[in-house]
Amino acid sequence: MRPVPRSLPLAAAALALLALPVAATADRGHGRSPADGPGATRPDRGDRAPTLLARATLSATLYLPGPASGAALGSAPINGVTPPFPGQPIPGFSGVLVERDGDVLGLADNGFGSKANSADYLLQVDRVRPRWRTRFGGDGSVRVIDPIRLSDPFRKVPFPITRDDRQLTGADFDIESIQPGRRGTFWIGDEFGPYLLQVDGRGRLLRAPIPLPGVKSPQSAELAPGESPTLPASGGFEAMAELPGGRTLLPITEKALIGDGDPQRRLIHEFDVRTGRYSGRTWTYRTDLPTTLVADAQALDRHRLLVLERDDFEGAKALVKKLYVVDLRRTAPDGSLVKTEVADLLRLRDPGVTAATAGVFGLGDPFSFALQSVESVLPLGGGRVLVANDNNFPFSNGRTTGKPDDTELIVVDVPGLRGR
Repeated sequence: MRPVPRSLPLAAAALALLALPVAATADRGHGRSPADGPGATRPDRGDRAPTLLARATLSATLYLPGPASGAALGSAPINGVTPPFPGQPIPGFSGVLVERDGDVLGLADNGFGSKANSADYLLQVDRVRPRWRTRFGGDGSVRVIDPIRLSDPFRKVPFPITRDDRQLTGADFDIESIQPGRRGTFWIGDEFGPYLLQVDGRGRLLRAPIPLPGVKSPQSAELAPGESPTLPASGGFEAMAELPGGRTLLPITEKALIGDGDPQRRLIHEFDVRTGRYSGRTWTYRTDLPTTLVADAQALDRHRLLVLERDDFEGAKALVKKLYVVDLRRTAPDGSLVKTEVADLLRLRDPGVTAATAGVFGLGDPFSFALQSVESVLPLGGGRVLVANDNNFPFSNGRTTGKPDDTELIVVDVPGLRGR
């Protein structure tokens, strides 16, 4: 395994890799109207619609070396594949970073979707190299360079974990968001606690998992007998932004707290990396609907965040896979952050990156990223954004009925982000 350089949201090599020609085109009316919830404003379309620039796909049935996995899924076929699987799949990306050399680091999800069925899945960050398909050509493949497997050799986890060799599994943590730390380390957001995890460049846990004060999910290993959780299952740190300078993390709860009178409220928390503690400061983000989720977030500058919001549907049933900009200094009368929609990922202009294909949903013009768990977003500069999905292997089949979704990475030109 090669050493891991510090990963950057904006890297010169990555920009060179993604230097994709963009021809001026008129808005053809492909954008949907945004949900007009409190604090929401309509997107500034200008003379351009958000446009698909490039796409690459990683096969759902690529298995990395390691123990067989998926034993808890039974032995009946699921979307045409039969568990257990001969190795370790890559179950999509819940967070992405770009390295200086243009490779993508993808944070793989916890395995097969729950604590109960993922004990044989090894948690990992996958270094991959896309060969982008654009309207000018390219094969659209993704090469896996190597995985960074997460482990706890220094015994920082204060509760029992699955494996005696201290490799971490999907029964130990549900890793969902990632940001770079100092000296090649990474900060990872978890949903089971929810916890913040700090690992080195080899994936080794450097400190005990950091809980969110006063908040526990049903999967928390520290939930005492008879104690009631305060956060729903799978409602933890799906999203986590990092402000410029690397001193402040902003983990965001994916779902509303149990008992919150506002089911659309999601809390953004401020975490001080230098002290290793939460400051107690929070902001309120309100989702389009009670059922929509905060899937990812990234800082555009010291005050503004790009937020990815999604529903839990796929294919023709999907309604919300959108990008919003919020300014931490600007709130609506109800105290929530003002949202400005900048892209609807369900209706992107496609100048020829993909072609309509019988039996495959969402290809062609307009292109629809109508996959169930669209969970990764990363600004690349110049209005360009990298988006990827967690493919929920082997369950999601938003592209083709009866076939597990691949992991897809797309680059989108978002005019509403230029000059902001």
